[in-house]
Amino acid sequence: MYNILVTGANGQLGSEIRELASNYKNYTFLFTDVAELDITNHKIVEDFIKVNNINTIFNCAAYTAVDKAESDTEIADKINNLATENFARIAKEKKIKLIHISTDYVFDGISNIPYKENVIPNPQSVYGKTKLDGENAMLKINPENSIIIRTSWVYSSFGNNFVKTMLRLGNERDELNIVADQIGTTTYAKDLATVMLEILPKIKNETVEIFHFSNEGVCSWFDFAKAIFELKEISIKLNPIESTQYPTPAKRPYYSVLSKNKIKEKYQIEIPYWKDSLIECLNKI
Repeated sequence: MYNILVTGANGQLGSEIRELASNYKNYTFLFTDVAELDITNHKIVEDFIKVNNINTIFNCAAYTAVDKAESDTEIADKINNLATENFARIAKEKKIKLIHISTDYVFDGISNIPYKENVIPNPQSVYGKTKLDGENAMLKINPENSIIIRTSWVYSSFGNNFVKTMLRLGNERDELNIVADQIGTTTYAKDLATVMLEILPKIKNETVEIFHFSNEGVCSWFDFAKAIFELKEISIKLNPIESTQYPTPAKRPYYSVLSKNKIKEKYQIEIPYWKDSLIECLNKI
C-alpha cells in the first residue's frame, strides 16, 4: 500500500493525479497545496509526514511564474530549491519514495538534438537556476528509491496554461502573433500523472535517477497554437514571430526537446504523440 503525499495539488499535474486517483485501489492520497502545508518549513513537513504515515511523496509543487521569478528570487528559491531539499532529507531519513518534478529550463536551449539526462545543465533564468538547485540538493542528499522527472511545456484542462490562453484569445481577437523560433515538445499533464502512478511500484534504485518526460514529437509555439485553433475550428490569423519581437524578463530556451528513451526503456512505457494528447485535452475542455 502506498500512502502518497501530493504537493501542489491544485496545480495542473496535482489536479490530474487527483482525477486519476480513484483508478488506483492500492494507493491512498493526501493532497496538499500552500494553504494546507508549508513545504518550505522542514519541521512542519516532517511532522505532517509522520502524523499522516506518508511513505511516498509526489512533489508537484513549484514556483512556475517564470518571468516573475526574475525579481521574486527568494520565494522562487524557497519553493523550488529549499522545499525540495526538505523532502529529500526526510525521504532519506524515513526511507520514503520521492518523485520530484523538474523542468527543461535547467538547459540553455542551444542544442540541436534532444537533451539526454546526462547533458550538463546550464540554466538561463532564475526559475531554471532554482529548479536546478533543487535537483542538486536532492542528488547530494541521495534518498534511495527516488527519481527526478524533467518535463516541458505542460498544459492541462485544469489551471492556467498556453492552451487555455489560446482558446480565450481566439474568442477575443481576429489576429495573433505567436513565437515560432522556440522548439520543444508539449506535455499533457494527464499523461505525466499516469506515468508517475504506473511506474511507482517499479522504482527501485540506490541513487537518485533523472528521467525526461514529454509527449512524443516536436513543435514550435506557433505550431502548437495553430493545432489548437484548427482542432477547435476557430478562425484566426496567426503571424509567426521571432523571440526578439516578444521580449520577456526571463530568457526562454530556443530548443527544449527532451529525449525520452531512458524512461521508456527502464519502465517499458509508451508515450502518446503530442497532437493526440492535445485532442484529448481539448475534448475535455
